[in-house]
Amino acid sequence: MSLKRVIFLGPPGAGKGTHAVGLAKDLGIAHLSTGDMLRAAVKAGTPLGQEAKGYMEAGKLVPDALIIDLLFESMGDDDRGWILDGFPRTVPQAEALGERLASEGQELDGVILFEVPDKVLIERISSRLSCPSCGAVYNRLTQPPEKEGICDRCGAQLVTRKDDAPEAVSHRLEVYKEQTAPLIAWYADQGKLIRVDANREIGAIRQDLDRIFA
Repeated sequence: MSLKRVIFLGPPGAGKGTHAVGLAKDLGIAHLSTGDMLRAAVKAGTPLGQEAKGYMEAGKLVPDALIIDLLFESMGDDDRGWILDGFPRTVPQAEALGERLASEGQELDGVILFEVPDKVLIERISSRLSCPSCGAVYNRLTQPPEKEGICDRCGAQLVTRKDDAPEAVSHRLEVYKEQTAPLIAWYADQGKLIRVDANREIGAIRQDLDRIFA
């Protein structure tokens, strides 16, 4: 199966971003993370970034249409392909994305669903440690810092973010299920969904992804 335009779908902590970054680099395609794009556009002060900044500073959600505009601005004229990470999250967003792709003469090739049991996700995420100074992220279980509680890069004291606490993670997973379960069924009905067991070692998951993208 040769994939060119792909969505990575899955709950927080499933490893979507880690694999998207590695695959995109190795395959020479774009990794489009909506969070990264929003921050970059705001920092660069582009017209779309300024518009998004207005919503963000007012504490409002950035409209789907604006996010899709940002996506296509980031894609530019590069037709090598892309991995979309973090969008869509709902069926209406997926419908809007599909309509925009069709208007550009493009089609989504597949949606890869990263599946991990809730118990494992809560353990993974609640073990995260973040550096408030340089932004580095560690994990007590899988990627601990060399010195306990201290950032390897800058020496700052590491912290656990409030939204990484077990109770907060459980809530995030419930929101994910509520919003995204219909989206999973929607893409499955279109024959686009590819399920990946993401409750394994990174190398084993990557082997599966390499076969899927081959």
